[in-house]
Order: sequence, then structure tokens, then C-alpha cells
Amino acid sequence: MDKFDRALLNHLQRDCSQPVAELAERIGLGTTACWRRIQKLEEAGLIRQRVALLDAERLGLPVTVFAAIRTQQHNAQWLRQFHEHIVALPQVMECYRMAGDTDYLLRIVVADIAGYDAVYKRLIEVPGITDISSSFAMERIKATTALPVGYS
Repeated sequence: MDKFDRALLNHLQRDCSQPVAELAERIGLGTTACWRRIQKLEEAGLIRQRVALLDAERLGLPVTVFAAIRTQQHNAQWLRQFHEHIVALPQVMECYRMAGDTDYLLRIVVADIAGYDAVYKRLIEVPGITDISSSFAMERIKATTALPVGYS
């Protein structure tokens, strides 16, 4: 990956709706060369998809909950069942398998406490979960989808 690829990725992850000609001009490439680089970055999997980022508060989902889950189950069958359960919950925005005291960390968005309670009740349906500790975000200080390209 060279400086043109990094520049392309930086611009695209901030606004992927920019016309190719505009991108090309910003990074100092011809339009065709710019388009080819974008295609190669997609083929290489560096660009996974192009999406619209929605405003959760304006959609009526102002509450962010971080749920730390502990389990005594650490086998492949349970893991598959847990994954299926989590994927089926649209309120779960992110789920990470963790090292340390917490086994899984979820970021959940809901309209209100009752909305989280409904998600919580679905989570405790999974056999083997021994603890769910929930923390409610009071304020978002920083949230970005832009990865630090060129700082690795």
C-alpha cells in the first residue's frame, strides 16, 4: 500500500459518496487510475463495504448500553449457539470475545431502559451465561468509524 492508497482510504472512509473524479483530483491521480485503485482495494478486502452511517438518536435509539457477559461454557457448540443468538438481536451493534474477567462485551442501542430490559431477557435465555453486567453510556466523547490509516 502506497501513499495514494492510504490517501484514498482516508477520504473514502470519511465520505464514500465522493465522485471518483473528485477523489482523483484530491490525491493527485487520474480518474481511471483512481478507480482501478479503489477496485483493487475492494478486491483485497481493505474496503469491506460502502454504507450510510445513521444517527441513532434521530432514529429514536438514544441509549447505548455496554453489557459484559460471563460464562462457564467454553466449547464449540455453545459458542455457535451464542453467536447465533447474538446475531439475531438487531440491537446488538458490536460483540467482542474478550480476554480477562469478561468473556464477551456487547454494545447495544435501544430507545429506553424498557428496550434494554427486553434485550436482557433475550440474552438470559442463552444457557450457560453466568453474569451480565450492564453499563449505560452517559455521554459519547468520541465515536468514529475512520481507522487510523498510515499510523500502524
